[in-house]
Amino acid sequence: MKFILPLVAAGLLMSVPAHAEVKQYTLEKPHTQIFFSVSHMGFSHSTGTFHDFDGTISLDQAEPANSSVDVTIKTASIDMGTKAWDDHLKNPDFFNAEKFPEMTFKSTGVKVTGENTADITGDLTILGVTKPVVLQTKLNKVGAHPMSGKDHAGFSARGLIKRSDFGMNFGVPNVGDDVMITIEVEAEAIAAAKE
Repeated sequence: MKFILPLVAAGLLMSVPAHAEVKQYTLEKPHTQIFFSVSHMGFSHSTGTFHDFDGTISLDQAEPANSSVDVTIKTASIDMGTKAWDDHLKNPDFFNAEKFPEMTFKSTGVKVTGENTADITGDLTILGVTKPVVLQTKLNKVGAHPMSGKDHAGFSARGLIKRSDFGMNFGVPNVGDDVMITIEVEAEAIAAAKE
């Protein structure tokens, strides 16, 4: 769940010169995954993903509080690996994808928690309901991509939400209320416009 996904703070944790600029990144879809998992009657944890999303990261390594993340996920792109599951999760029992085609995550703050870690707080909107969510984020790498030469930033993030907070109550408690979000992100720097 949108959770984006992203995803910003860790890059802030690196040692940078005082004149470092704010850099804009866009999520690279082939190497970005948004997963979620939920208990299924206590027997297993069913895992799904979303395939259609867009997002941007504004990264200020010198002043982390100035960084931000903005992600939009298409709810109809949910994939549980089985059509019957997918169809049920798209209907009004769960994501109601026809009425609410998008979920969004917009960061509201970044708190550095370690050398390569940070908590990203943001507003997550599902089914038209907005609640605060914290993503525990780790910086994996920032630098030039070895193949394209373009600047990239990579992050791993995790967060836990209760789906009932967003009005998604169907099946609780047999289908778990707690939903674990796991996000793996590669983001590519957006080229600055030439004057």
